[in-house]
Amino acid sequence: MDSRGNDITYNAGELTGQAQAKKDDFMNQCKEGLNQSTQDSSYTAQASSFLHQTGEQVKNMAQGAAEAVKSTLGMNTENTPTTNTSSLNHPINPSNPSNPSNPSTRI
Repeated sequence: MDSRGNDITYNAGELTGQAQAKKDDFMNQCKEGLNQSTQDSSYTAQASSFLHQTGEQVKNMAQGAAEAVKSTLGMNTENTPTTNTSSLNHPINPSNPSNPSNPSTRI
């Protein structure tokens, strides 16, 4: 073979090696990206789970606090009787003669 044929063979071998190296680099970058994406997805799932659990805890705490306030103020529906005869629950009828703010004028 002449020197020109050797040069072509050498160049072809060098190009093949460079192409293989670039392909390997590209494949490594893809694998790293996939690993990072998988890790990020795992972090997202963990954060979502944590936020869901924390949200449930906050909701339960708020409900407990609301019940405590109702109980303190005597508004707890679990402890009040079913029939309430308080005048606060009945509107005042001004035409009612037994209404203290409307005394009878008859003597």
